[in-house]
Amino acid sequence: MNENKKDFNKKLHDSKDMPKIVELEDKAAERWGGKTMVIAPPIEYDSLIRTVPEGSLVTTTELRMKLAGKYHADITCPLTAGIFINICAWASYQRSDDITPFWRVVKPNGELNPKFPEYPELQKKKLEAEGFVITEKKGKYFVSDYKEHIADML
Repeated sequence: MNENKKDFNKKLHDSKDMPKIVELEDKAAERWGGKTMVIAPPIEYDSLIRTVPEGSLVTTTELRMKLAGKYHADITCPLTAGIFINICAWASYQRSDDITPFWRVVKPNGELNPKFPEYPELQKKKLEAEGFVITEKKGKYFVSDYKEHIADML
């Protein structure tokens, strides 16, 4: 991957025309579970991730729900959410200070994110330092009992 060659801090602060609320057609609304979808800028994900305290976790689902609520939308775009959460992780990784605790973000099933920097070693090391137990199953890594440690985002 060429992640180290990209300027993720520039991407983090590039909000383009976001936030944007999209009205979904019937088929899309049925597929995604709502009629209105917000596309929130990367910096908003970064701001939310920064609120997750040490010893707590957040899933991508909680982040999306929080942003949907903020914009009075039914859902948050799952595709851009994944991309923007990764941008937050890589932007933080590229900074020497003002770190965003991206390692506290896990997938909805407690899985570590394979697109984060130095997967899985860095996220695993950071989480274990905060007292989490990481298990491996079929080449994937998970936080044990992750549901017990979800931060109250809503």
